Amino acid sequence: MTRIIAGAAGSTALRVPKSGTRPTSDRVREALFSSLEARGLVDDAAVADLYAGTGALGLEAASRGAVEVVLVDRAAPAVQACRANAKAVQQRVPRVRIDVQPQPALGYLRSTVRTFDLVFVDPPYDVAEEEIADVLEALVPRLTAGAVVVVERSKRSPEPTWPTGLAPFSKRSYGETVAWEAVTPS
Repeated sequence: MTRIIAGAAGSTALRVPKSGTRPTSDRVREALFSSLEARGLVDDAAVADLYAGTGALGLEAASRGAVEVVLVDRAAPAVQACRANAKAVQQRVPRVRIDVQPQPALGYLRSTVRTFDLVFVDPPYDVAEEEIADVLEALVPRLTAGAVVVVERSKRSPEPTWPTGLAPFSKRSYGETVAWEAVTPS
């Protein structure tokens, strides 16, 4: 069962589509958020969860102190799961603004004027590296100074192609999963 691990909405069960998503495991989310929280990157953050799937990463951030979360996914089953999960978390954390955007990550980034402090990019493993590079390039103007971007991929995937404006600073492996972190200049 996928659930929110900690914070105000801790233990809230999350709906998972029957197919097409690969929710980040509890173990990976706990390790990732322990690191992010230790650096003060979640409290009062504006967060985007691109390729949201269930919305687990963005909603975990909402539970742990983010003030705004945008869940972006183009697949109808994922959008339905994100909406249901956002509603469940919103009941436990009413102060956070949660928005579900039913569209491709690249299209969303090209059309929004919002800016973000923390962004999760967790596409299906079969998404082409070129698409991820395009998403990261479109993301840069949407980032605040000192923003952190976390890209989650298979350990068999190459390191993302980082655009100008994003500097990689961390790579952590969790079994089959690798999480790269990059930061914008402060």
